[in-house]
Amino acid sequence: MSGDTPDTPGPDAGPDTGPSAPDAGARDPEARGLPLVVVLLALTTVSGFIDAVSYLGLHHVFTANMTGNVVVLGFAAAGAPGFSVSHTAASLACFLLGAAVGGRVARRIGGRSRRTWTRLVLTAEALLVGASAAVAFAAPDATWMTYTVIALTALAMGARNATVRKLGVADLTTTVLTMTLTGLASDSRLGGGSGHRSPRRTASVVAMFAGALVGAWLVVHHDLGVPLLIAALLTVVLALTSSGRE
Repeated sequence: MSGDTPDTPGPDAGPDTGPSAPDAGARDPEARGLPLVVVLLALTTVSGFIDAVSYLGLHHVFTANMTGNVVVLGFAAAGAPGFSVSHTAASLACFLLGAAVGGRVARRIGGRSRRTWTRLVLTAEALLVGASAAVAFAAPDATWMTYTVIALTALAMGARNATVRKLGVADLTTTVLTMTLTGLASDSRLGGGSGHRSPRRTASVVAMFAGALVGAWLVVHHDLGVPLLIAALLTVVLALTSSGRE
């Protein structure tokens, strides 16, 4: 009839718009687990542990921070006391080897599932750091312990850095904070910027500081094995819970 009002869809009718955003996210395997931002911040804390162990307990060498390591190598080559060319060179060589392996892994499987790829690399890191903890507990005073722990942790950090670089999460490199601090200052309101990334950058700095603080305390008051074991266990947790989404 001409006077009838047009039919209107009931509460259960309407266009089929597909799964809601939460449902879609729940079905996306990449989104399952901790966001990559959280994972990388936690890995930054692990880096603080690793460099506390290596610098304070392994004759002033870095195994995570290669910027500092190049400088340390210069000190050692100049004959400065307390530094070792062989220790530092071993760290650099093993880090580069780890980065090369990490790069190959990224090219082989990085185009598939970021979640699987990230978890695989973190599992490898956990195994390497865990092995270094076992060595540190088993032979704390042996010369070979120093080189073994340097090699294992540098390999782990190299592979992780290659992965983090390919993931490309802004302002979260996990090992070097020079550009993070530069961005924090230059992009702040004081520097004429918007400061919109300041929370992430600040969190990265705090995470590194916290890892270095706790790691150094453990090295000074206990031994090398304890912070290495904690770093390995934390990495295991991250390997089991990381997602592929930022």
